[in-house]
Amino acid sequence: MFSNIGPWQLLIILVIVLAIFGTKKLRNLGSDLGGAVKGFRSAMNEAEQTTEQISDESKDANFENTPVEEPTEKKDA
Repeated sequence: MFSNIGPWQLLIILVIVLAIFGTKKLRNLGSDLGGAVKGFRSAMNEAEQTTEQISDESKDANFENTPVEEPTEKKDA
């Protein structure tokens, strides 16, 4: 679909976009987009660290050698 677009067509599209929005709006849009990507990456890293902590904590529990409680006998009086 976009394989027929050459470098001159992309340059013309860029000039039209600059003429419509201006450089100030495009700069603000770029910084907002960069901030959103940065926030998304930090949230993903935080979620990954949380899952690693949860998996590490679950490895600490070892229930193989727990003592078994013996049933208490009830004596009827």
